Amino acid sequence: MKAVPPTRPRTSPPIPRVWVLAVAGFIFIALGYAYLHPPQHYTSPMRVWLPAEPDRELTDEERASRVVFRQILTAPPLMSRRSKPKIAFMFLTPGTLPFEKLWEKFFEGHEGKYTIYVHASREKPEHVSPLFIGRDVHSEKVVWGTISMVDAERRLLANALGDIDNQHFVLLSDSCVPLHNFDYIYNYLMGSNLSFIDSFYDPGPHGNFRYSKNMLPEVTEADFRKGSQWFSVKRQHALLTIADSLYYTKFKLYCKPGMEDGRNCYADEHYIPTLFHMMDPNGIANWSVTHVDWSEGKWHPKAYRAKDVSYELLKNITSVDMSYHVTSDSKKVVTENPCLWNGMKRPCYLFARKFYPESINNLMNLFSNHTRYRNR
Repeated sequence: MKAVPPTRPRTSPPIPRVWVLAVAGFIFIALGYAYLHPPQHYTSPMRVWLPAEPDRELTDEERASRVVFRQILTAPPLMSRRSKPKIAFMFLTPGTLPFEKLWEKFFEGHEGKYTIYVHASREKPEHVSPLFIGRDVHSEKVVWGTISMVDAERRLLANALGDIDNQHFVLLSDSCVPLHNFDYIYNYLMGSNLSFIDSFYDPGPHGNFRYSKNMLPEVTEADFRKGSQWFSVKRQHALLTIADSLYYTKFKLYCKPGMEDGRNCYADEHYIPTLFHMMDPNGIANWSVTHVDWSEGKWHPKAYRAKDVSYELLKNITSVDMSYHVTSDSKKVVTENPCLWNGMKRPCYLFARKFYPESINNLMNLFSNHTRYRNR
């Protein structure tokens, strides 16, 4: 019998099993981290949303709230019956809207893609545009700086959510005007994977000095945030806002003018920014799409008279593509961030305030030419 030839030696030594396991483990960890910590502007339909758990045992009320929020944010989106869903334009005003004719020009030719809601808190408005007739909602008195501002916002959201076709919700004031044409704003809002809620940390007297320890344990000082009340939110976030009772009650009781130690807390500046910082921080843009100029350093923002309204003014506002936040303490720390729309740098602002009623003619004359130039 012939002897069996010896086996040829391998050209390279075998990879030790321990290295195979190590590499496989590293890949598993990397994939897991990417899944749990995606980029800020990435939204995965497969991801299970879960708010950060505090380092303590949750109260019964907190646990119940988080279950409700999780169900809202992880549920499949309620689809519109229309091929083109609608944006709800919600006007919070003391009475008559001075820019109805401008808004009528803005909405012209886009029937079926928007819905209008008007909350007039002092007197019944007199409408000059047929688009606004019959769009008033039941309103209650609103006092500046009190929880009644938040109540009005929630009332508008509740009315607008009743229409299944409304998929995005914009809060506007009586002094707001559009900066772009309807198609640009519609595509900007409906195409975004975020809600535009302003939320930032301010350690100064107009920020965390307003915090009350009575909000503990549910709201800590580290979670307390400040931001503009003029939001633009997706349907899930609108539902979350009106579903909340726990955190709303904390702000109703402990964020108001005339608190202890001479503190004046304004719920409309803190409640929604804090709520979404705590519950869905990666779902918000951290800036508002409504421009307002606080550069004068006064209690109220700069207001534009007729003489101030020019093509250059509108062009300058619509050219801004960075969001700015300044702390109210002595350090005046400035934070700049690019306005990212689905990861791409875009102009920040779709609307602007505060414009005096006397500026209506200038705005009407400028609107068509300006928006045609800006939205080509």
